[in-house]
Amino acid sequence: MTMPDSPSVVPEKPRRGRPRGTPDASEARQKLIRAGLVHLTERGYSSVGVDEILKAAGVPKGSFYHHFRGKADFGLALVAAYNAYFTELLDRAFLNEGRAPLDRLRVFTEKAEEGMARHGFRRGCLVGNLGQEMGALPDEFRAALTCVLEDWQARTARLLREAQAQGTLSPDHDPEALAEVFWIGWEGAVLRAKLELRPEPLRRFATTFFRLIET
Repeated sequence: MTMPDSPSVVPEKPRRGRPRGTPDASEARQKLIRAGLVHLTERGYSSVGVDEILKAAGVPKGSFYHHFRGKADFGLALVAAYNAYFTELLDRAFLNEGRAPLDRLRVFTEKAEEGMARHGFRRGCLVGNLGQEMGALPDEFRAALTCVLEDWQARTARLLREAQAQGTLSPDHDPEALAEVFWIGWEGAVLRAKLELRPEPLRRFATTFFRLIET
């Protein structure tokens, strides 16, 4: 899944001793997070330098190091910010009781496609992007990314159990395993859509997944 045009970032409480002449601490942090999300969802972690982020955010280097110990700390903050945005999007789709459970999952795939289309399919999923780069990342990213994916899977599994209770998903399916399969496949489809700059991989995966699981 891609990122929003203007992601909502939880403001950080200003610390003592912030550099003079910089924007308000929380404002500067939000600008850095937004710039980082744009650059990393498009190009990844390894190919983007701190100076590029600073230039895009329009804040001085001292402001960056006031909020983050270094690039790795910044990257982990981006994972947290992206996950906060993404879980809100999942909840908006998954908790809509006006639709059947599997229809809610369809809505998510449709909204995700719309999000990628807004940016010409050039921005992917930050979590998926970083996972592809894991060999070049500090090891603490592994636990952070795994934790995020497991949370997304747990939310999806709850939705699938609801579908079973309503009789639209076969009781033969294991919701936890099926949720894991969904995210493995969906992240691959996002990667392929970004590679090819077109929506067909997303649509093909979603169509096949629903065809295989519906009773």
